[in-house]
Amino acid sequence: MNIFILSTGRCGSSTFIKACQHIYNYSAAHESHIAKYAQQRLAYPNNHIEADNRLAWFLGRLDIAYADKPVFYVHLQRDREDTARSFTKRWDYGIMRAYRKDILLGLENTQDIQQRLAISRDYYDTVNSNITFFLKHKPNSMVFSLEHAQRDFGQFWEQIKATGKKEKALQEWDICYNASEGK
Repeated sequence: MNIFILSTGRCGSSTFIKACQHIYNYSAAHESHIAKYAQQRLAYPNNHIEADNRLAWFLGRLDIAYADKPVFYVHLQRDREDTARSFTKRWDYGIMRAYRKDILLGLENTQDIQQRLAISRDYYDTVNSNITFFLKHKPNSMVFSLEHAQRDFGQFWEQIKATGKKEKALQEWDICYNASEGK
């Protein structure tokens, strides 16, 4: 079974994979195919857990590529305001640069912090609504809240029938990996 962690980014996906690396019956990676395209972009090994916020832009292709394969989806979420503030701190690179410059067009020179927060919220709402719509009729999925990570990771562990060092995996949620300055 393949497992895909779908998210906006800035919501604990690095920590999620660190926790998954204590699972014995799955491999796990964070953004392992970001430089690939065409069929290779979604060609993950069997029994693999992948977290990559860019997967939200490949949902149709992901559905086609894994239509006849066992798949489990996790919709990883974090508080909207915390996520927007984190994206605003990373305004000049990554997905926010692409969203404001290439998707929305014409917002690359936005200097006002309130407008930046509003654009970050717009990104959050857009990506989360796309993921929610994609998962609407997919029974092999769950919503995972960063604010309840240890509880939700325990449920995730059970749902995927993970084997490994569960206590070590849960301890990873006490560490903030890839945190923006000032969290």
